[in-house]
This record gives sequence, structure tokens and C-alpha cells, in this order.
Amino acid sequence: MKYASLGTTGVSVSRYCLGTMMFGQMGNTDHAECIRIIHKALEAGINFIDTADAYSGGESEEILGKAIAGRRDELVIATKMYHPMGSDRNQKGNSRRWMAQAIEGSLRRLNTDRIDLFQLHRFDESVALEDSMGGLTDLTAAGKIIYAGHSAWPTERMVEAQWTAEKMGFVKFRCEQASYSILKRRIERNVLPTCSRYGMGVITYSPLGGSWLSGRYREIGDVPESSRLAMMGKRWGQELDSPQNLARLDATVALQSLADQAGLPLAHLATAWAMEHPHITSVIIGPRTMEQLDDLITCSEL
Repeated sequence: MKYASLGTTGVSVSRYCLGTMMFGQMGNTDHAECIRIIHKALEAGINFIDTADAYSGGESEEILGKAIAGRRDELVIATKMYHPMGSDRNQKGNSRRWMAQAIEGSLRRLNTDRIDLFQLHRFDESVALEDSMGGLTDLTAAGKIIYAGHSAWPTERMVEAQWTAEKMGFVKFRCEQASYSILKRRIERNVLPTCSRYGMGVITYSPLGGSWLSGRYREIGDVPESSRLAMMGKRWGQELDSPQNLARLDATVALQSLADQAGLPLAHLATAWAMEHPHITSVIIGPRTMEQLDDLITCSEL
């Protein structure tokens, strides 16, 4: 396993970050198997794990908390807040009030006394930025979080946050988490240069482009209705045969030809490609099964 520094924090993290979104009711409901997957990832050298309070309503964090018992100090644990966590209208977003409650829930479910990287899952237009950053500063001072990060933030908000931290003495955001794959490269234009300028780490997710680059699909008919790709498309109101998906499929077929020439599975080529960018700290892999983890781990040294 290869490692890199998380921005300018001095913290060394594995180039693969284990994503846990598929642990729990959103994917694999067998807690024992999920724990075995986590342990296998640790054996392979992964020391960086990402989750979120909203993943399966907190179930993902609970599974992770059980898996890391006795090994907590060896690991860099990242979680996120923003998405709704209950019927209470105030149990969502980036308000200072909800942040104080959300962190306690994550700490309890993860069975830990601190979060290494606490991320705001999305930018919240309804909350003054200084309120969110003030809350993160309070949590840092209390020792409940070590570093603050954000996920899928607009570049202009990232810059505004850095300026706000300088002006008001708040803790700075040290990491951005963003979607990045051969099929989705828009962060190269502004996000990556901005993170580099401010010494921020970059964690990327969906290196397989939402399963398009898994190597399983060469035509729309290859995508089962029960697949994650189809289900996520329905969730976002996008039909499988939409113009966007047909364009993705054309690109996938062309990339498959390149992978064949290189003698590599397309999934390996796509994941290795995402890790190759010099501004990318770590790539999140989110296996649902042990077989998927074993397959992805084999390309960590490409």
C-alpha cells in the first residue's frame, strides 16, 4: 500500500481510503461480513476510512465502530454531517446547533472520543458560513474533532471559507472530498488548483464513475434493473437510456478497448488513473462484498 500526506497536516494516509457507504441497509446488511471486509482492508495496509452519519441512518458508523475496537489509534477516521438524520426539521444541515448534536451521535456510534476528519457533506446555503466554521472551531477546541473538511463544495465557497478563517481566527478546512473519474474530470479546472494553493488534501470518490467503469457493461441491456447503477439513476430521476448515459457508455466501450490492450481490467485502469493525479491524496473505494475488496486491492500498486 502506498501513502501520502493529507495536505499540510503531516498525517500520512493510505492512497486507498475505505468507503463504508455500502455497509448497512444501503448495501450489505450482514454486519459480521462488513466487519471482516474492514479488517481485510486494514490487513492490506489501509489506514484511512470514510463514513457519514447519513449512511444507512447511522448504521454504517455503528458497524465501523465495532470493527475498529482496539485499533482506533492506528486509524484515520473521517465522517460527515449535513443530510437529514431524523424527522426533526433541525436534524440536518450545517447549523451550529445541529453540529453540536450531530458530533455526539457520530462519536457514540463510532465508539470513539474524537473524529480525525469531520466533514460538511455539502455546502448549506441556509447557514451563515461563520456559524458553521465557529461550530467546527468549538469542536476542535473541545478535542472532539482534529481536522475539518468539506465535500462537494463549490470552489468559490472553498476560497471564501479560507478567507473567513484568516479574518476571524477559525480553524481552516484541511481537505475537500469530490467526485472524480475518467468520466468526470471537472474538478481539474478549479477545485484541484484551489486545494493545492491552500495546502488542502483531496479525497475523491466514485473512481468507477458510478459503476460505469466496472467493466461489466458494454451496452444498456447489460445493466440489470436491480443493479446499483440502475437504482441510483432512478433515485436521481435519470433513465438508463438517457443521452448522458448513452454518452457514458460510448466512452466506457472505448476505454475498455484501451484496458484490453494494456491487459488490465477496466476497473483497475480507472482506479489507478484516479490515483495518478499529483493533487489527489486518496481515492475512496466502497466495496459491498469481500470479492469486490479483493479485486480492488490488487490494483493498489499499479
